[in-house]
Amino acid sequence: MEIKQYEDKNLAHYSYAIISNGEMALIDPSRNPQPYYDFAKEHNAKITAIIETHPHADFVSSHLEIHKTADATIYVSKLLGAEYPHQTFDEGDAIVLGNITLKALNTPGHSPDSISIVAIDENEKQQAVFTGDTLFIGDCGRPDLREQAGAITAARADLAKQMFHSLRNKLMTLPDDVLVYPAHGAGSLCGKGLSEQNSNTIGAEKISNWSLQTISEEEFVKELLADQPFIPKYFPFDVGVNKKGADSYATSISKVQQRESVTCAGCANSLNPDVLIIDTRPQEQFKKAHLRNAINLMNDTKFETWLGSIVNPDEQFYLIAENETILSELIERTAKIGYEKQIALAFVMDYGNTSTQLFDSEELKTNQDAYTIIDIRNHSEVKTNKIFANAIHIPLHELRERTNEIPLSNPIVVHCAGGYRSAAGSSIIKSKLNGTSQVFDLSEAVKQFQK
Repeated sequence: MEIKQYEDKNLAHYSYAIISNGEMALIDPSRNPQPYYDFAKEHNAKITAIIETHPHADFVSSHLEIHKTADATIYVSKLLGAEYPHQTFDEGDAIVLGNITLKALNTPGHSPDSISIVAIDENEKQQAVFTGDTLFIGDCGRPDLREQAGAITAARADLAKQMFHSLRNKLMTLPDDVLVYPAHGAGSLCGKGLSEQNSNTIGAEKISNWSLQTISEEEFVKELLADQPFIPKYFPFDVGVNKKGADSYATSISKVQQRESVTCAGCANSLNPDVLIIDTRPQEQFKKAHLRNAINLMNDTKFETWLGSIVNPDEQFYLIAENETILSELIERTAKIGYEKQIALAFVMDYGNTSTQLFDSEELKTNQDAYTIIDIRNHSEVKTNKIFANAIHIPLHELRERTNEIPLSNPIVVHCAGGYRSAAGSSIIKSKLNGTSQVFDLSEAVKQFQK
């Protein structure tokens, strides 16, 4: 048995290929299926099974495309309510893959339809468990994503209780030397304290993982529900896409590229003013010249997450990049969360019809009361460290809907923790206020005010 782990660092997502005697199974594949096809060809193996541990909220899976291309069977829990051809895979069910067996465990908690998969070798030894979003390294999955999405919805408190029992009655009963392979690592919004480590053993997790310690169900539920990260706008949307099955990745990308313009001379006059503009260039370029009302969402490791947090699932947008290579990469990354169909036009641009005034942070040091300070960090960050005592807190993912709460009596200064989010936040506020007030980005200068 050979296990290969794939990592998408931008989404902190792990997927897996398992090969035994010329047959290959995939677990929680990402949107682009090509790496799995290449791996199968390299090992002269046939993809026979695709297993989804649950309908993912944070990325779009390629399970349906691989099924159509490789004639492989998709296995999911009967509780998922999948709308694509599939075989149900629940407690007591097993898949024979070459010389090994893959056994299903129902492990609800992150979602009502979550399963884990135990890999048993040819000597009937349990070697590994693929835990999806149930058990992570150092944490367990959040229970608050399925209150309004999926075939079965459930209250977060009920799912938290189910998680308590799934961990103790299913996963902790496995031998201590069984390897744990989760669907996510540090940086994922599917949990709140994930480790940088990409795998571990059940025994090691029993020692180090807070969620596997000896505590009461009540204490566990209270801890699990506290201070979970925000839920991006695209999460419920992706649950729905994955429940139906996504279109072909390459085909969907090619349709966007047909709407792509290498350069967009005269764009300022020809673009639809009602369509959102996402400008991904570095903030230095953006501030010198950009299109009116553009949002500066820079090309960064968390581009997908913030795109899906700021832009609604049904909302069209223009996508701007500084060169063709980056533009192509960003279209592909947009497709990972299923937003590629919303790109009205993608183009390269190095000019604009407006600019952003630079801010002198020394003025803020001497007279903070002369400014309306907007803190766009997440709730947990503000709870831990409030940088400005008089700041108004509106998280970035809520900012477009809440700009009407911002007083306009003074110039506005926007800050986050390091400068990336404030570039987006200040441009959002500026576009919403449409010149009725001065808006400044504190950017990296915020570090001068942190204790």
